[in-house]
Amino acid sequence: MNQDFQLNQNQLVDAWQSKLPSVIHPSDQALVVADEGDANSIRIHIGTAGRQAYSFDFQCTYMDTREVGVQLVDVERDGRSVDEHTDVIQNLAGDYIRHIHECAQSLHDVTDPS
Repeated sequence: MNQDFQLNQNQLVDAWQSKLPSVIHPSDQALVVADEGDANSIRIHIGTAGRQAYSFDFQCTYMDTREVGVQLVDVERDGRSVDEHTDVIQNLAGDYIRHIHECAQSLHDVTDPS
């Protein structure tokens, strides 16, 4: 892991908040905030549309200016934690993780302006 890079976390949050809604399902809602405990991470909350009313919380950590690690932190349904190991949750989480990676790829101009 390369620790020799600096990210402007506020600029990163703004860029993610602008871009992420365009890569997830149009009726889903995304909220991106700074990770208070890690300057190289952001927190992503995605609320699914429809009757399921799932919400997913992810931590997205920049390993370097081009690579991110994405971790599922929590899943809730109607405000209550649910089992993250069901096929439905794993499939939805996998889709969102792919979208998060896609978003990270599209923001290279923000993270690696050289």
